[in-house]
Amino acid sequence: MLSVMRNVRIAQGLIRRQCMAASQVQARHASGRQLNTVILFVPQQEAWVIERMGRFYKVLSPGLNFLIPVLDKIKYVQSLKEIAIDIPEQSAITNDNVTLRIDGVLYLRVVDPYKASYGVEDPEYAVTQLAQTTMRSEIGKITLDSVFKERESLNVSIVEAINNAAVQPWGIKCLRYEIKDIELPKKVQEAMQMQVEAERKKRAVVLQSEGVRESEINVAEGKKRAKILESEAVKAEQINKASGEAQAIIAKANARADALRVVAEAIGQKDGNNAASLNVAEQYVAAFSNLAKTGNTILLPSNTGDISSMVGQAMAIYGNLSNQPRVLSPHPVEGLPESSQDGVPTEIRSAEKDLQRNIEQQEAEIRTRHETLPKDI
Repeated sequence: MLSVMRNVRIAQGLIRRQCMAASQVQARHASGRQLNTVILFVPQQEAWVIERMGRFYKVLSPGLNFLIPVLDKIKYVQSLKEIAIDIPEQSAITNDNVTLRIDGVLYLRVVDPYKASYGVEDPEYAVTQLAQTTMRSEIGKITLDSVFKERESLNVSIVEAINNAAVQPWGIKCLRYEIKDIELPKKVQEAMQMQVEAERKKRAVVLQSEGVRESEINVAEGKKRAKILESEAVKAEQINKASGEAQAIIAKANARADALRVVAEAIGQKDGNNAASLNVAEQYVAAFSNLAKTGNTILLPSNTGDISSMVGQAMAIYGNLSNQPRVLSPHPVEGLPESSQDGVPTEIRSAEKDLQRNIEQQEAEIRTRHETLPKDI
C-alpha cells in the first residue's frame, strides 16, 4: 500500500514537472520542435540552434536554410520576441522590520540564442529566481514609506541587478520589471490609515488657522486703511475750513477797511463829526438798555437811580465828540444832505430829537426796573 502511494506521488510530481516544462517551452519556443526536412524555412524573430553529430554547429537565421539529414539536428528553437513572465508572490522584510508580500511582472528578451541554449538549463526559471532574490535584497535596504515613494527606483535597481547576472552568461536581457501588488499586514494597514487621517486632520486645522489669520489680517488692514482715510478726510476738512475762515477774515478785514475808509472820508466832510457823535451816543444808550436782557446776573453803576446823571453822561460824551475841531472840506461832498441855517443839517436835527425821545423812554424803563428790584440789592 505504501509503495502504491509512493508511486502515485512520483507520478503526480512528474506530471507537474512536465506541465511546467510544457508551459515554459510554449513561452520560449514559438514554433515548437522542428524536424530536419533538408529544406527549412525559419520564421521571423526565431533562432534555430543546429547540432551536427551532437555538437553545436550554427544558428539558422530567418528565411531559407538547408541541412544534411541524419547528421544535422534542430536542438533548440529560441524566440527573439519580448517575453513577459509573472513573478510569483513572495514575502520580503523592509529595513524597519515590516513584512510585505510582493509580486511583479518581468519583461525579458533573448539576445544570444547560443548562450540561452547552452549557458543555463532553464533560462526563464533562473531569471525568475534571480528577480525574486534581488527584489528581497532591494526591499531590505529601504523602509516601508520608501517602498511606496521609491517604487520606480526599486524597479530600476532590480533590472540592473538581473542584467548584471544574466546578460553575459545566459544571453538574456531584462528590459523592465514592474511591481504589481504590495500587500501589507492588517495592523500595519490600520496604523497607516490612522496616520493618514491624523495628517488630514492636521492639514485641515492648519488651513483653518491660516484662514482665520488671513481674515484677521484683512480686517486689521481694513480698519487701518479706514482710520487713515478718516484722518486724511478730517485733515482735508480742517484745511478747507481754515482756508475758508482765513478767506472770510480777509474778506471781513477788507470790508471793514473799506467801511472805515468810507467813514473816514465821510467824517472828513462837512458836519461829519456831528453825525459821528450822534451815532456814538445812540450806541451807548442802546448798549446800556440791553444789559439785563442776556442774563440774570448784571453789574449796575452806583448811581442807577439817578437817571438824569446817566443821560447827562451820555450827552457829555456826545458833547465831547461834538466839541472836537471840525475839518471841513473845501468842496461839497456829493450825496450828503444840505445844512440848515445854523450850519447843522436838518437830518441831524431830526436825529437829535429822536435821540432825546429815546433817552426819555430809556429813563422811564430804567426807573421802572429800579423800583421792582429787591431792597437789599
